[in-house]
Amino acid sequence: MTTLQVATVSKRQMIVASSASVLGWSLDLFDLFILLYVAPEIGKLFFPADIPTLSLAAVYASFAVTLLMRPVGSAIFGSYADRKGRKKAMVIAVTGVGISTAMFGLLPTVQQVGVVAAVLFIILRLIQGIFVGGVVASTHTMGTESVPPQYRGLMSGLIGGAGAGLGSLLASIVYFLVSSAFPGEEFSEWGWRFMFYSGILSSLLGYFVYKSLEESPFFEQLKRSQSAQKGEEAQPAQSPVRVIFTQYLSVLLINLLIVIGGGSAYYLTSGYLPTFLKVINELPSATSSKILMLASLAAIVSAVLLGALSDVIGRKKVFLGTGVVCIVALPWSFSGLAEATSVTAIAFYACVLAFLGNAAYAPVLIFLNERFPTAVRSSGTGLSWNMGFAVGGVMPTFVSLAAGATANIPLTLGYFAIGVFILYLIGSVIIPETKGNFK
Repeated sequence: MTTLQVATVSKRQMIVASSASVLGWSLDLFDLFILLYVAPEIGKLFFPADIPTLSLAAVYASFAVTLLMRPVGSAIFGSYADRKGRKKAMVIAVTGVGISTAMFGLLPTVQQVGVVAAVLFIILRLIQGIFVGGVVASTHTMGTESVPPQYRGLMSGLIGGAGAGLGSLLASIVYFLVSSAFPGEEFSEWGWRFMFYSGILSSLLGYFVYKSLEESPFFEQLKRSQSAQKGEEAQPAQSPVRVIFTQYLSVLLINLLIVIGGGSAYYLTSGYLPTFLKVINELPSATSSKILMLASLAAIVSAVLLGALSDVIGRKKVFLGTGVVCIVALPWSFSGLAEATSVTAIAFYACVLAFLGNAAYAPVLIFLNERFPTAVRSSGTGLSWNMGFAVGGVMPTFVSLAAGATANIPLTLGYFAIGVFILYLIGSVIIPETKGNFK
């Protein structure tokens, strides 16, 4: 692999690239969070069951289907990004996610066409998952490749965690507006469709931002270097995906210990909060959406803070410290949220959960970037991230199934949190320190 020196970029390019990466991932998560916010309604309309937890499990399983397709999207779009550029891959992937999300609002329900409705829903989730994987492969490299070394951990937190927090915040705002416009039964009849229709806005917004985006300086430098060596347009000698699974397989497998833990933490906290507030705390939609907005802000603060901290003390120490805190604090927080009765107490525990869940993976993005060279960075980062988050994304499904009854969900969440953070801590001990290893 060709070793590159630090590429220099203009201040404007840094701002645009950073904004595009954060916005791309936030819009992606916005589209995914829409399903989590309407999970109870989707369960009744597409996966009806006599036992509420089974219906919820089916909805989260459909969410997991998207996550399982994300590695496929990473293989397709990651290879494209490593060969043709991060910008092109980002534009196609973000647009695809927005359009596929809006199409959910057009689907017929089980009451209208029977089991065909569930089949169509799953097929569309599969398609959406491929595009989501493509967004990761592009956004998760463009931003960090466009900022100075001392800000890459901060950029990691901004894209991975703050982007996710911003996405959930946008979804919370849309949820508040739509649930206010379609109160009560009207939301179950029409409101959920407008939640999905809002996905088209992300495609339009993303398109206008990417018009002024320049290509990654590291990718451009790699192309020039390879062209000078070969006397022709740069092309990797092998498929980037093939290189990952041959030359970097052990790196990929070790990465998964961290990413599975961080991904699980995210989906067991921020990902499960909308359902928790509705079925455990039994809050009205308007109150729930406001608390989710606060939790999203807590997630953003957490991601930026822990990402920046990794620039100071290193990625490994942040992983170790976060793992120790979360293995104790997450079960306590789930229990406290379940027992809370006042809106203030509920909001407090929700914010704590969002803070901890996002802290766990704030430096993950830059850690993955530092594990792979520029020529295969999009593929390696995208595959590591999406494979790990695919496992993390099925955790809510397992929680809903293992709980058996709604009342058991808080305790079950606590047990699962302990299990995933044992894995996370094992990975934190095994991995090397990667700070400064960017080539």
